[in-house]
Amino acid sequence: MATTTEAWIEELKGISVLELNERVKALEEEFGVSATAVAAAAPAAGGGGDAGGDDDASSTVDVILTAAGDKKIQVIKVVRAATGLGLKEAKAVVDEAPGPVKEGIEREEAEKLKAEIEEAGGAVELK
Repeated sequence: MATTTEAWIEELKGISVLELNERVKALEEEFGVSATAVAAAAPAAGGGGDAGGDDDASSTVDVILTAAGDKKIQVIKVVRAATGLGLKEAKAVVDEAPGPVKEGIEREEAEKLKAEIEEAGGAVELK
């Protein structure tokens, strides 16, 4: 292989979050995999006891923005605050709805985020 893992990681550090997101989606489509499933399975595997891992996996959810609604700017503000993304990246998340806002978060935090997005005018579902 022409590039090392370290060189590949350095290249990824130099791109925007939006471009990284596009690359992840392209990899998912090309190989028929989901990065979400891998991320959700990782904490359960490293949890030590089986019962503890199962509890963690069942208490985490993904917040999926299904529609931006009429007050798109307000929804962008909420997404930006919740994710720490820049304005451009948060706008891209809202524009690409339906899509994930945050993945693998605690149910309580997800419910709070869902309420904030719905209050701003967006439509959300938890998976």
